[in-house]
Amino acid sequence: MTVEPDAPAIVVLGSINMDLVTTTARRPVPGETVLGSGFAMVPGGKGANQAIAAQRAGGAVRFLGAVGDDVFATELRGALTDAAVSADRLRTVTGPSGIATIVVDDGGENSIIVVGGANSRMTELTEDDLAAIAAADILLCQLEIPVETVAAAARHAHAHDTTVLLNPSPARRLPADLWADVDVAVVNSGEAEQLGADLDAVAHLVVTRGAAGADYRGPDGARLSRPSPRVEVVDTTGAGDAFTGALAAAWHRGPEWALTWACAAGALATTRLGASSSIPAREEITAALVAE
Repeated sequence: MTVEPDAPAIVVLGSINMDLVTTTARRPVPGETVLGSGFAMVPGGKGANQAIAAQRAGGAVRFLGAVGDDVFATELRGALTDAAVSADRLRTVTGPSGIATIVVDDGGENSIIVVGGANSRMTELTEDDLAAIAAADILLCQLEIPVETVAAAARHAHAHDTTVLLNPSPARRLPADLWADVDVAVVNSGEAEQLGADLDAVAHLVVTRGAAGADYRGPDGARLSRPSPRVEVVDTTGAGDAFTGALAAAWHRGPEWALTWACAAGALATTRLGASSSIPAREEITAALVAE
């Protein structure tokens, strides 16, 4: 994969999991057993997915995270390096890697259970981690690792003029000092409702709305909305991560272009099964926009 000369340097601090994906006609209700139609193991985790998405969409990405010493670790590391994401700061800790069990129905909707594993052990940043953050154009974080680690990284990035882009998912109440260090927040409509007034502290807010596209609110009251290209949906898993990674890769070109670029990436990700395996390349995003 060729990295463009002007590609933004992006550090992604976050989770990396093995996704255990089951497909079925419909998802079971509590207490019910249903027959599945397929099963796959696909590298995922919001952090790794967004790192791969940012790299494929035009960024130069370095990943900070942790895997265990189990059978999944080698494949998870390989998923990053195969996508040309720098994994030199991916540490190995004792115990299991993170996993997610995912059930996808015939309508492309999913239910997910995440077990943190090694991601929960990402409790401190090394001097090399901090140096990587300080040297980056963008720090991209989520909330599948300890919040204290995210807050420390955002604080360090803010002090070194690195743009902090936070996808606060899974959504939860966060300390005010963390919000103060965030430049851009990316949430879906449900997360926006759950977080409410906390998002008012963020200068740039992006709200994704699935097939309806995404909205942007800027620090000067500017507002934008962009539609999502029409596609045939196979699986919505990872679409939000594809959107967020692409947004980070295009942020240096301004919110309007970044929103358009990210909407196309998110839509394309729903046309294939899986999370990291469904993330589109820069050329696919360009073709989708040309076709519109």
